[in-house]
This record gives sequence, structure tokens and C-alpha cells, in this order.
Amino acid sequence: MAKLKVRPLGDKVLVKRVEAESKTAGGIVLPDTAKEKPKRGIVQAVGDGKLLENGERSKMQVSKGEEVLFSSYAGTEIKIDGEEFLIIDESEILAVLS
Repeated sequence: MAKLKVRPLGDKVLVKRVEAESKTAGGIVLPDTAKEKPKRGIVQAVGDGKLLENGERSKMQVSKGEEVLFSSYAGTEIKIDGEEFLIIDESEILAVLS
């Protein structure tokens, strides 16, 4: 079966979360139930930008491949070909990590 391609619309961004840490700073191994969902991810695809009143599109501030930090309850979780992704508004992205 062919892999699905997802193209976000407008000012939406497709993000794949980075893996949660399995150990604390002190070396304690955390079970899956105790892990927090990471608030960091890698941008997989971006939309064309928000449609402005004059009919033009605003330029997106993030691009594919960048690591971003987003708010805890941002976006909508989706599953594509067995992998989990988030579709979030560009405004829910707090920072680009470098």
C-alpha cells in the first residue's frame, strides 16, 4: 500500500513529536504510564500560510525539518501509516529550537 502524503492547509503545520525521555536526570527509569508527552517535535510539512483580507497569503515562520516547541494541549493528534503526528496552528508554536 502506498504511503499517504499529508499537505496541511492554510496556517497549519504537521509535526512529529520527539521521543519522551525514558530516564530522569537522576537515572530513574520511567514506565510508559509516567512519561509526559513531549512538547517538542520536528516539522514534517507546512501549509501555504494564512489567507489575509487582501487575498494574499502570509509567509510561514517555520519550515520543514525544524525542531519546534509547542504548547501542552496544542493541535489535533492523528495517526498516519501507524505513526502519530500533530496538526497544529502556526500560532500554537512557541519557539524554534536550534
